[in-house]
Amino acid sequence: PGVIDAVSGYTGGTTMNPTYGEVGKGNTGHYEAVEITFDPKKIDRAQLLDMFLRSVDPTDAGGQFCDRGDTYRTAIFVSNKGERALAEQALTKAQKDLGQKIVTPVLDAKVFYSAEDYHQDYYKGSKLVFTRFGPKRQAAAYMRYRKACGRDARVVLLWGEAAPFAKGH
Repeated sequence: PGVIDAVSGYTGGTTMNPTYGEVGKGNTGHYEAVEITFDPKKIDRAQLLDMFLRSVDPTDAGGQFCDRGDTYRTAIFVSNKGERALAEQALTKAQKDLGQKIVTPVLDAKVFYSAEDYHQDYYKGSKLVFTRFGPKRQAAAYMRYRKACGRDARVVLLWGEAAPFAKGH
């Protein structure tokens, strides 16, 4: 509740109008990212930051789960000193709660580029895609990928009951 829109895309790098193929190959400096529009009367930035940190592995500097490399590192992008302060507070809280070093950096926001249409809400899609597991509908392919990569298991191992989006949790 309170999230108005979530757009998949890329940010943090130097390549203008990058494509998924370019970002995935590296050398663009971009992270895969999500731009979230929210209603601060229903959910605030601190809550979103808390949920973000508990839905990833903020202790992994090499990527996320089976997605490895700079493109897949975690980061929080901020536009001003107030946002930076909230992000740093969230990281401090997460480190205290987790009892492990958090490596997620707080970075100055750069231009955000929306990803291609087929990346938007990919996990809900019904379009047929070809995966290493054979042809699958997007939603089924995403769930199989999520399980094969151990995403939920790792998040629950780290965060336990504080993991807000882990499936079967």
